[in-house]
Amino acid sequence: MNEQELLERIKILEYHQKLLLKLLNDSTLDLYKLIIENGISEQEVKLFYSLCNKMSIKLEEQKAEGYVYFQPLFHELSVSLPSNLNMRAIINACLKQKLYMPLFQELEKYL
Repeated sequence: MNEQELLERIKILEYHQKLLLKLLNDSTLDLYKLIIENGISEQEVKLFYSLCNKMSIKLEEQKAEGYVYFQPLFHELSVSLPSNLNMRAIINACLKQKLYMPLFQELEKYL
Protein backbone atom coordinates (compact mmCIF):
# COMPACT_ATOMS: atom_id res chain seq x y z
CA MET A 1 0.00 0.00 0.00
CA ASN A 2 1.45 3.36 -0.98
CA GLU A 3 1.43 6.54 1.05
CA GLN A 4 -1.50 8.09 -0.86
CA GLU A 5 -3.72 5.04 -0.27
CA LEU A 6 -2.78 5.05 3.39
CA LEU A 7 -3.68 8.74 3.77
CA GLU A 8 -7.03 8.14 2.05
CA ARG A 9 -7.83 5.27 4.42
CA ILE A 10 -6.95 7.46 7.41
CA LYS A 11 -9.30 10.18 6.13
CA ILE A 12 -12.13 7.67 5.79
CA LEU A 13 -11.48 6.34 9.29
CA GLU A 14 -11.49 9.85 10.74
CA TYR A 15 -14.77 10.59 8.98
CA HIS A 16 -16.31 7.33 10.21
CA GLN A 17 -15.14 8.11 13.73
CA LYS A 18 -17.07 11.41 13.62
CA LEU A 19 -20.18 9.55 12.46
CA LEU A 20 -19.76 6.94 15.21
CA LEU A 21 -19.72 9.68 17.84
CA LYS A 22 -23.03 10.97 16.46
CA LEU A 23 -24.43 7.42 16.51
CA LEU A 24 -23.61 7.09 20.19
CA ASN A 25 -26.13 9.84 20.93
CA ASP A 26 -28.76 8.78 18.40
CA SER A 27 -29.03 5.17 17.26
CA THR A 28 -31.64 6.03 14.61
CA LEU A 29 -29.04 7.50 12.26
CA ASP A 30 -29.26 4.54 9.90
CA LEU A 31 -27.65 6.30 6.95
CA TYR A 32 -24.53 6.86 9.04
CA LYS A 33 -24.49 3.14 9.88
CA LEU A 34 -24.64 2.29 6.18
CA ILE A 35 -21.84 4.72 5.40
CA ILE A 36 -19.59 3.18 8.05
CA GLU A 37 -20.49 -0.45 7.28
CA ASN A 38 -19.77 0.03 3.58
CA GLY A 39 -16.63 2.15 3.91
CA ILE A 40 -18.09 5.14 2.06
CA SER A 41 -15.85 8.22 1.99
CA GLU A 42 -16.87 11.72 3.02
CA GLN A 43 -16.51 12.83 -0.62
CA GLU A 44 -18.91 10.09 -1.78
CA VAL A 45 -21.40 11.15 0.91
CA LYS A 46 -21.18 14.78 -0.21
CA LEU A 47 -21.85 13.67 -3.80
CA PHE A 48 -24.84 11.64 -2.56
CA TYR A 49 -26.30 14.64 -0.69
CA SER A 50 -25.73 16.86 -3.72
CA LEU A 51 -27.51 14.33 -5.93
CA CYS A 52 -30.42 14.13 -3.45
CA ASN A 53 -30.73 17.92 -3.47
CA LYS A 54 -30.87 17.96 -7.29
CA MET A 55 -33.33 15.07 -7.39
CA SER A 56 -35.57 16.70 -4.78
CA ILE A 57 -35.76 19.81 -6.96
CA LYS A 58 -36.48 17.66 -10.04
CA LEU A 59 -39.22 15.81 -8.15
CA GLU A 60 -40.93 19.06 -7.15
CA GLU A 61 -40.65 20.44 -10.70
CA GLN A 62 -42.05 17.24 -12.18
CA LYS A 63 -44.92 17.14 -9.69
CA ALA A 64 -45.73 20.77 -10.55
CA GLU A 65 -45.83 19.78 -14.23
CA GLY A 66 -48.28 16.99 -13.45
CA TYR A 67 -45.94 13.99 -13.51
CA VAL A 68 -47.13 10.99 -11.53
CA TYR A 69 -44.50 8.44 -12.59
CA PHE A 70 -41.03 8.83 -11.05
CA GLN A 71 -39.28 5.59 -12.04
CA PRO A 72 -36.61 7.60 -13.99
CA LEU A 73 -35.59 9.35 -10.75
CA PHE A 74 -35.36 5.98 -9.01
CA HIS A 75 -33.14 4.68 -11.81
CA GLU A 76 -30.98 7.81 -11.82
CA LEU A 77 -30.30 7.45 -8.11
CA SER A 78 -29.65 3.71 -8.30
CA VAL A 79 -26.98 4.07 -11.00
CA SER A 80 -25.35 6.96 -9.14
CA LEU A 81 -24.90 5.15 -5.83
CA PRO A 82 -21.57 3.64 -4.88
CA SER A 83 -21.67 0.02 -6.05
CA ASN A 84 -21.62 -1.44 -2.55
CA LEU A 85 -24.86 0.31 -1.52
CA ASN A 86 -28.30 -0.94 -2.45
CA MET A 87 -31.39 1.15 -3.04
CA ARG A 88 -33.59 -0.56 -0.46
CA ALA A 89 -31.09 0.06 2.33
CA ILE A 90 -30.51 3.69 1.27
CA ILE A 91 -34.21 4.49 0.96
CA ASN A 92 -35.08 2.86 4.28
CA ALA A 93 -32.17 4.56 6.07
CA CYS A 94 -33.01 7.99 4.68
CA LEU A 95 -36.68 7.61 5.61
CA LYS A 96 -35.80 6.50 9.14
CA GLN A 97 -33.37 9.41 9.48
CA LYS A 98 -35.99 11.76 7.93
CA LEU A 99 -33.69 12.91 5.11
CA TYR A 100 -35.21 14.20 1.87
CA MET A 101 -38.58 12.84 2.95
CA PRO A 102 -40.69 13.74 -0.13
CA LEU A 103 -38.07 12.27 -2.45
CA PHE A 104 -37.56 9.02 -0.59
CA GLN A 105 -41.27 8.54 0.15
CA GLU A 106 -41.85 8.69 -3.59
CA LEU A 107 -38.89 6.44 -4.47
CA GLU A 108 -39.95 3.87 -1.87
CA LYS A 109 -42.92 3.04 -4.11
CA TYR A 110 -40.52 1.56 -6.69
CA LEU A 111 -38.83 -0.95 -4.39
